[in-house]
Amino acid sequence: MAGKGKKSRKHGEGRKSLAKHRLDEQKCPGDPQRLGKDCKYERELRRLQIELVKLQEWIRHEGLRVVALFEGRDAAGKGGAIKRIAESLNPRVCRIVALATPTEREKTQWYFQRYVAHLPAAGEMVLFDRSWYNRAGVENVMGFCGEREYLEFMQSCPEFERMLIRSGVILIKYWFSVSDEEQERRFQDRMKNPTKRWKLSPMDLESRKHWAEYSRAKDEMFAVTDTKQAPWHVVNAEDKKSARLNVIRHLLSAIAYRDLTPEPLKLPRLVKSKYVRPPIQEQNFIPEVYA
Repeated sequence: MAGKGKKSRKHGEGRKSLAKHRLDEQKCPGDPQRLGKDCKYERELRRLQIELVKLQEWIRHEGLRVVALFEGRDAAGKGGAIKRIAESLNPRVCRIVALATPTEREKTQWYFQRYVAHLPAAGEMVLFDRSWYNRAGVENVMGFCGEREYLEFMQSCPEFERMLIRSGVILIKYWFSVSDEEQERRFQDRMKNPTKRWKLSPMDLESRKHWAEYSRAKDEMFAVTDTKQAPWHVVNAEDKKSARLNVIRHLLSAIAYRDLTPEPLKLPRLVKSKYVRPPIQEQNFIPEVYA
C-alpha cells in the first residue's frame, strides 16, 4: 500500500507539473520561438517580486530609509525597471519620484532642495526616476546651467551623498547603459506605437545630436561621484527584460533582510442584516459595452 501511495503521489505531481506548464503557455502568448524565454522571464520576475515584498516588510519593520537612483540615457529602460520593482509593493512604503523641470521658484533654491523634500522617512524606500544628477547630464550638455553651477554641483554632490549616508540613508545608484543603435531602435518603436509616443519628447530627439557630449558628461560624472561610500552600479540595458531582472536581483542583494511576511489573513464570515437596500435599478450605471 505504501508503494502504491508513493507512486500515486508522483503521478499527481506529474499532472500538476503538466497543468502548470500549460498555464504558463496560456500566460505567455506570442511568437512560439520566444515562448520559452518569455515564460522564464515572467516566472523569474514573479519570484523576485515576491522577494521584494519580503524586503519591503523588512524595511518597514526595521525603519530603514532606502534611496535608489535610476539614471541613464533616454529610453535606456529606467522607467520599466522601476515599474517592475514597485508594482507589487505597497505605495505607502515604496514611492516613485519623477520630477518635472524645475519651476521658476525652484530655480532660485539650493539645487538639492527639491530632491531633499522627497527623501524617505523611516520604513520607506524611494525610487528616483532621474535625480539630482540631471545637473551633471542634461543640464550640463544642453546648457540649462552655467559652468559655475555645474562645477559647484560636482564639488558638492559627493559630500551631499556622504551626508545622507552618515544620517543612515541606504543609497544605491544605478546607471542603465545602452548603445546608440539600441536607443535608436527604441526611439523608432516609440514613434510608431501610439501608446508609447508620449514617452518621446523633443528633448529626447535633440539628445541624439549630442551623443558624444553625453558620453563625456557621464564619464566626468563617474570620475567624481563614483565614490567608495556611494558607488555607481552599471546595468547592461541592451535587453530590457534581462536588465530588469538583474537590477532587481542586485537591489535584493544590496540590503540584508529576513522574511517577515505576515501569515495569510482569515476572511471573516459575512454578517447578515435585516437592512433592505433600495432597488439597484435606481442607480446610474455606466454603459456595459464590454461583458
